Amino acid sequence: MKKNSLSSLRYLPVIFVMGGIFITSHLPSSKLPNLEILDMDKILHAVAYAILAMSAIFAVLPLLNIKSSTFLAIAVTLFCLIYGVSDELHQSFIPSRMASIWDVLADFFGAALASLAWHLCRWDKYLPNSLM
Repeated sequence: MKKNSLSSLRYLPVIFVMGGIFITSHLPSSKLPNLEILDMDKILHAVAYAILAMSAIFAVLPLLNIKSSTFLAIAVTLFCLIYGVSDELHQSFIPSRMASIWDVLADFFGAALASLAWHLCRWDKYLPNSLM
């Protein structure tokens, strides 16, 4: 397999996570557990978007050849924020669901926290070159 073929496989996790978020947002509220009681809803939003941020970093890191991890962390956080806003907009068209700015803030917080953690730790420097 060529290196370009392997590089394109790096996008599969981010596509999978985005698809999972989309499918979950497309479900009517009657098919979802009630997580509002413990405010688990916001925690799950933050976790989902932290996973989205980490998978996005994994996908684009070797292609960008970036010297500054700050730029990548900010770009990925903004990407996740835009996806979160579009997801809430999509959700507003689903019967018995509504868009929430608090969900967008939880999404942003999760993505920002994951991007910041990656920026501070620079986990990519520990990956073998074959994964880069």
